[in-house]
Amino acid sequence: MRPYLQPSLAIDCDSGAVVAFTVKNAGYSVNPVEQAVSLYYAVRDGIRYDPYTIDLSVEGLRASATLKSGRGWCVAKAILLAACCRAAGIPARLGFADVRNHLTTQRMRDQMKTDIFFWHGYTSIFLEGAWVKATPAFNIGLCERFRLKPLDFDGRSDSLYHPFDLEGKRHMEYLLYRGEFADVPLNQIAETFRREYGMDSSWNQADFDRDVEKETGEI
Repeated sequence: MRPYLQPSLAIDCDSGAVVAFTVKNAGYSVNPVEQAVSLYYAVRDGIRYDPYTIDLSVEGLRASATLKSGRGWCVAKAILLAACCRAAGIPARLGFADVRNHLTTQRMRDQMKTDIFFWHGYTSIFLEGAWVKATPAFNIGLCERFRLKPLDFDGRSDSLYHPFDLEGKRHMEYLLYRGEFADVPLNQIAETFRREYGMDSSWNQADFDRDVEKETGEI
């Protein structure tokens, strides 16, 4: 279990910012399940989901960097939750899967040329003798705007994307599980993104919130 409790290049659970966030949001319970659940919701809703913030560098993926910016894509938010759990003494690692995502903006569809998100990230947390998957990516506000059922987490069962939205339309399909890791497999992710998306290090900078407003008819 030791590798899943230690700081790593991206999972900087020993940073002052991560420790402070963990102390503030772990709740008053000493029960690891209750602490992990509280941290899950703090990351899910306290950090805005923003897939335009993809930065394939250790510096850009660090948990402390995501805390500083207040937003992040699925991998960055999974890293932050893992860091918080480790800071609380709860073993945590990073899991990855390829998913077919039916919720994207036109800008992302144009850039990616596919509806497959390779290396979608989630957090795997060791609780009550078992590894449990937690997906803190979509904050509650985004779910409401896109008519998605928010992902809840109880610390005992896997929290994975729903296959359909609240209107019965397809939302997410899991295509391939790539495994779980003590730290982010950055070189593998970068190689896949270069091959599949033609992406060197980051997306073109744009305003995700404004694009969401366009997609949902708010403007």
